Amino acid sequence: MQHKNPTLAHAICSRSYLPEASRFDNLEELEWAFGTMGTHDKARHLATLYLEDLGDLITEAVDPHFGFSRYAERLGSTATHFDELELELEAADSLVSTILKEVLAKHIAEQQPDIICLSVPFPGNVYGAFKCGQFIKKHHPNIKVIMGGGYANTELRRLSDERIFNYLDYICLDDGEAPLLHLIEYLSGEKGIQHLKRTYSLHNGVVCYHNTSTELDVPQRETGTPDYAGLRLHDYLSVIEIVNPMHRLWSDGRWNKLTLAHGCYWGKCSFCDVTLDYIQRYEPLTPALLCDRIEAIIAQTGQTGFHFVDEAAPPALLRDLALEILRRRLTVTWWTNIRFEKSFTADLCRLLEASGCIAVSGGLEVASDRLLERMKKGVTVAQVARVAHHFTEAGIMVHAYLMYGFPTQTAQETIDSLEMVRQLFEAGVVQSGFWHRFAMTAHSPVGLEPAAYGVTETGPTFGGFADNDRHHDDPTGTDHDLYAEGLRKSLFNYMHGVCFDFPLSQWFDFKVPKPTVPNDFIAKSLAEQPEKTPRPTALVVWNGPQPLATLDEDDDGHAVASLHFHHKQHEWALETSPALGQWLVDVLPLLQIGEQPVMTFAELQRDFEENAEGGFAAFLATEEWAALRGGALGVVKLLLQNVSYSNKYLIIKSVGLISL
Repeated sequence: MQHKNPTLAHAICSRSYLPEASRFDNLEELEWAFGTMGTHDKARHLATLYLEDLGDLITEAVDPHFGFSRYAERLGSTATHFDELELELEAADSLVSTILKEVLAKHIAEQQPDIICLSVPFPGNVYGAFKCGQFIKKHHPNIKVIMGGGYANTELRRLSDERIFNYLDYICLDDGEAPLLHLIEYLSGEKGIQHLKRTYSLHNGVVCYHNTSTELDVPQRETGTPDYAGLRLHDYLSVIEIVNPMHRLWSDGRWNKLTLAHGCYWGKCSFCDVTLDYIQRYEPLTPALLCDRIEAIIAQTGQTGFHFVDEAAPPALLRDLALEILRRRLTVTWWTNIRFEKSFTADLCRLLEASGCIAVSGGLEVASDRLLERMKKGVTVAQVARVAHHFTEAGIMVHAYLMYGFPTQTAQETIDSLEMVRQLFEAGVVQSGFWHRFAMTAHSPVGLEPAAYGVTETGPTFGGFADNDRHHDDPTGTDHDLYAEGLRKSLFNYMHGVCFDFPLSQWFDFKVPKPTVPNDFIAKSLAEQPEKTPRPTALVVWNGPQPLATLDEDDDGHAVASLHFHHKQHEWALETSPALGQWLVDVLPLLQIGEQPVMTFAELQRDFEENAEGGFAAFLATEEWAALRGGALGVVKLLLQNVSYSNKYLIIKSVGLISL
């Protein structure tokens, strides 16, 4: 699992090497997941199950809070009161928490710090962080303990329980650069307490929130490149917990993390924490700066895989980043989260693939146009289908986040959503998905105004600690929990490419309504691909090989130009008139991504009309061009099958002509 003994994979795959307990009871079909040659991946999956069996044993016999990636997660989830967490913290140490403190003591002895910062992104990190703080406060009272991270930013914005500061000294919210700098200056005596920024402390026995600093946050472009120095990167485990193709990306292999833009450029979804800084404040970086950081991280880690961790990567920034990656001739592999918006044309998706994109994940949520509008997603199901098709055709895997239980969602809409999902997988435009139960949070539009969404908040009662998850009643909706298992089972089968012909009612052990969605809805949506001429200001980029040109004669003795293109995987030829052939030979080098600016579509048209035969518009309307686009000619069929128009982009995929 650390890629240090790959030949052991054969012994593991024999199923006679590792002991097998309950985690192996529902072993997924290995032949489907890994084929007959995926020995290493199969072995890592089996080894992961073995580790999880060991984890179950530790939980039963050693420490009930144990988890490999989550420790005492239950204590940090919906922890509106600090009582239970405090009770566990003051209890006798378990073997696991003893080891945690021993490792911490070793680091403190080696580093001799004055300040220790604890980053707490999720509920499964809360208990461990407080346990560390408890040890530091007891044995090293001179060291200041500061907590921050995603959990603090979302859960602790109403903090009032003074007991928290028996384990910590300060808690900083949102982007940490400026609050930490101000806090360090305060602790060193350079500034007064009035200069603190988004910081909690215990002052005169009372929890105080200090946010009177007038200085701005550190701009995203000045935060610097992530530094992986000191991390034992080669000792990390590469696990395959489940064979869902997208989920394995989270834990299989090691991906460098990088943010393209602070916040979300959309920032309107009604179920999202759009009122918080990490979503609300949108600040993109430049492609040049991003590539500088990519190159620096590759030099430091030796790894060329990147996960862009944006809430939703902006299409325009992805386009420009892809061009910069190609211009610098970087070899990277990357994936990210997106919105399924129409800006992701077929042509842009091909460009992203050429730059190294292998997968995208995006929120389809509830596959119902009525609910998508209430969610303020800004997309329709038909649009999602077309965009997913564009990514899939470009060779990029698509994962869909699916949601059930949104306020006022009816049983009929749940079944209709499942039918939409079935058609998307049957059409092959989505390869991976996961159903999530809707959760109402305090900082989302639904949580802030539940009545506007037809629900009533029912708790929990705030007790001075965490405040995020909100319980609610949905009088007009259905009992959503009834549908969880049926949605899960159906999706599992659809991802395997089977059971598309099963009636949807077969997935449930109770009566459900029949779907009202036409069974060809997705197919018709995919067929609705409007063709438009590119804008005059669009850039035209050639990302393919330069042709080898020869002058020949056809069967009637007329001169023809033969252009031969040699690609990495294939070669092809294009026969055309000598004038057009010469123009292509001259113009293609000018369209390659490099130091010089490439032509716009209008400039390309002007160049054609000055140096080739006839008018540009007439050329686009010729039978030859129509045949290229339609795929009717045998020798250029490879070319012709991949020509398409859109409103902003033009691409001949096999050759590499892209208009941006």
